[in-house]
Amino acid sequence: MDYKETLLMPKTEFPMRGNLPKSEPDRQEKWSEMDIYQKVQQRTEGRPLYILHDGPPYANGDIHMGHALNKILKDFIVRYKSMSGFQAPYVPGWDTHGLPIETALTKNGKVNRKSMSVAEFRKLCEEYAREQVSRQREQFMRLGVRGDWWNPYVTLDKQYEAQQIKVFGDMAKKGYIYKGKKPVYWSPSSESALAEAEIEYHDKRSPSIYVAFDIKDGKNALDGNEKIIIWTTTPWTIPANLGISVHPELDYVVVLVNETKYVVAEGLLEELTKVFEWENVEIVKTLKGSELEYVVATHPIYGRDSLVMCGDHVTLDAGTGCVHTAPGHGEEDYIVGQKYGLDVLCPVDDKGYMTDEAPGFEGLFYDVANKPIGEKLDEVGALMKLTFITHSYAHDWRTKKPVIYRATAQWFASIEQFRKELLQAIEEVEWVPKWGETRLFNMVRDRGDWCISRQRAWGVPIPVFYGENGEPIITDETIDHVSALFRQHGSNIWFEWDTEQLLPEGFTSEHSPGGTFTREMDIMDVWFDSGSSHQAVLEERDDLRRPADLYLEGSDQYRGWFNSSLSTSVAVSGKAPYKGVLSHGFALDGEGRKMSKSIGNVVIPNDVMKQLGADILRLWVASVDYQADVRVSDKILKQVSETYRKIRNTFRFLLGNLHDFNPATDKVDLEKLEGVDLFMLVKLNKVIEKVTDGYEHYQFSNVYHTIHNFCTIDLSSFYMDLAKDTLYIEHANHPARRAIQTVMYEVLVSLTKLVSPILSHTADEVWEQIPAVAEESVQLVDMPKPQSFGEVADLEAKWDHFMIVRDNVLKALEQARNEKVIGKSLTAAITLYASGNVRELLTTIPTLEKLFIVSQVEIAGEAADAPETAVTFDNLSIVVQPAEGETCERCWVVSTTVGKHDEHPGLCSSCAETVTKYYA
Repeated sequence: MDYKETLLMPKTEFPMRGNLPKSEPDRQEKWSEMDIYQKVQQRTEGRPLYILHDGPPYANGDIHMGHALNKILKDFIVRYKSMSGFQAPYVPGWDTHGLPIETALTKNGKVNRKSMSVAEFRKLCEEYAREQVSRQREQFMRLGVRGDWWNPYVTLDKQYEAQQIKVFGDMAKKGYIYKGKKPVYWSPSSESALAEAEIEYHDKRSPSIYVAFDIKDGKNALDGNEKIIIWTTTPWTIPANLGISVHPELDYVVVLVNETKYVVAEGLLEELTKVFEWENVEIVKTLKGSELEYVVATHPIYGRDSLVMCGDHVTLDAGTGCVHTAPGHGEEDYIVGQKYGLDVLCPVDDKGYMTDEAPGFEGLFYDVANKPIGEKLDEVGALMKLTFITHSYAHDWRTKKPVIYRATAQWFASIEQFRKELLQAIEEVEWVPKWGETRLFNMVRDRGDWCISRQRAWGVPIPVFYGENGEPIITDETIDHVSALFRQHGSNIWFEWDTEQLLPEGFTSEHSPGGTFTREMDIMDVWFDSGSSHQAVLEERDDLRRPADLYLEGSDQYRGWFNSSLSTSVAVSGKAPYKGVLSHGFALDGEGRKMSKSIGNVVIPNDVMKQLGADILRLWVASVDYQADVRVSDKILKQVSETYRKIRNTFRFLLGNLHDFNPATDKVDLEKLEGVDLFMLVKLNKVIEKVTDGYEHYQFSNVYHTIHNFCTIDLSSFYMDLAKDTLYIEHANHPARRAIQTVMYEVLVSLTKLVSPILSHTADEVWEQIPAVAEESVQLVDMPKPQSFGEVADLEAKWDHFMIVRDNVLKALEQARNEKVIGKSLTAAITLYASGNVRELLTTIPTLEKLFIVSQVEIAGEAADAPETAVTFDNLSIVVQPAEGETCERCWVVSTTVGKHDEHPGLCSSCAETVTKYYA
């Protein structure tokens, strides 16, 4: 007989190589055919709801690593929750309005915007947006993200727009919406107002000028022959100057320099003396800023009055302590100007060009106007100093070009009116990481009113009508009617129908005695769009609810979606739209740099999935500390692939050794297990507890490391290694073999469930191979729970101690191998000299040969009795020698019994007995 035929060699259809780029799409097709999302929802129906509300990515272009990081993190949580006692629907969404889609259509002459109506252009925008939604949906699904992909929410959908109109109407009804002319961030490159969330900062080189304004009327505080000095880095705003601000409590001085008197803050005099290279500076007078209130200066170019005012915004951080004030070009300037009754002068048009309200500079682009304005100031003798500085400056996050503050008539949401409620709501939310609470709290505390109107075509129109007297009309009747029309027809009718068709039938208003109405043509800020999703999605859909349990987005969304959602939700419902907020960092390259096409360091998710598979990307996400910025590169992904290989090989070994195991008939009762087998189940319990805690607290790297260590250390390097002889050599129903298989079955089933939220494709592939599982997918079962084995503290202590002893034995074997004393460990015989607790431990554990994977073990005298050649550890000395006897052809153990069986001379006595008794 061929002795190999008598071995119970492992058999499995689970391949060593996953070939994920090919197998994953096949598996996803299977999920689609079985409608796995709906099956999960049906299985968990009746359980408590857990709602992770998807923040809508912008529908434009292929997904990037930030998208992959975000969507995979969400999938971890939703999959885990659906396996741990909840019904966890996941409704993906898309943000589809705004400038990028307009730009995508018009750039490179794709669409001639001027040759078509607004409604026609908007239809092209919608077609493009829907194409992008389909494109991104396919890529998100390829990541293995499970969701209601064919019933998502899209901000351009009719029902979404209808609910958004309701949100606007509710806020208007409470007095939170108003129209006013005040400075807002304005993007000349986009020709539109911007919200704070649409601003990013980059370095910009700007002129830095000091300008002297002659005093016209000293109001008994000054003689009238002084000059007050201002400083600015925006010379183009000088034509808009209407005043100068000082701090009421700061000290100011009148100084005499070369027969000219200047007014500056005393705290900046020393610095200014250096700037102007003044000599022989004489302080003529000192007075409080409050004493300068209502002093009148003269505009150096136009000769008009420039009023000196008191403002708490004035500081000594830079400049002169006398702040150039242009109410049409700065928020603080506007506020102080309103207090003193100044006009709101804004001599810059939508495209950033100076108007005829800036005589001498009309037609110049604002940035170009800096130089001629400086030259004019120099010509009239008012320019005291010109230098250039590089500083952080606001830019349009879409066009990447500088923005300006510009006063225009805009619609605003008055944050001030419900700021207290917003701050209270923030304190009631659970924030992970905790600093997120402080970050958003400070933003809301310090932010001004929210400019919600945009001068664009592609977006949800602001549902306001105007009477014949110009008064805006927003009533319950008009809001309800427009909302109903949008639900039926979509918002494009705002740009297609006549105004009368958009109003309720027979509508009248005191503001239009003649019955004539017009309508607002601005659209809403896209952050108002996405920020309304708590009502347009959570309240709209029967399978969801408000508030959501969790919002999970990148850390940039504290100033974006987290913020706008909070504002609209508190405004309409009095509460935050979320119970918890979890944020993640950005995906950087392997060296910690921002990814850039120009640098060539971009890692593209689609490419990774084609080369390595989605499960490698998912495992990478689990491996990183995602709450900070994370790194990804080909090298990092190769390291993750190696971890995946080890986990996959663990599954393959377990499956291969369960090919003849039927849990219904072969499983050993858990209470009958003992020794190392019971110890492994206790270890499994610890893994289940740690992994569950990791999922519960969103610490996915703890899940990753716990599973990886269990596979590589506890299983591969220990239990599976020592189990091989019993599994392969003993007869099929040997009690020790069935005990090991029982443990392996418990480990396999639990481990497959535990990794399922992360390695979604691989876990399903494994599940199909597990004997006697009833469910068709691991997604249709619950997470494992730790089992009760009674009091196991002594057992754990015993085997933890043994693991230390075993490590020492392995070190001694490795040293002997390096010294050529032995070859493989099975060729070794070891003699143990042990004292104290080590000796006591070793005498209580049978089959030490199998545990140490050697051929012979002898426990000799005390540790002190060991020869000098022994390798010594605490209470243990080890002598390694070649084992006596011959190598068994079947089990490879070196034994003196080989050759003593007449019928099977090449076998040891144990193998000869097994072959004779069970395989004759």
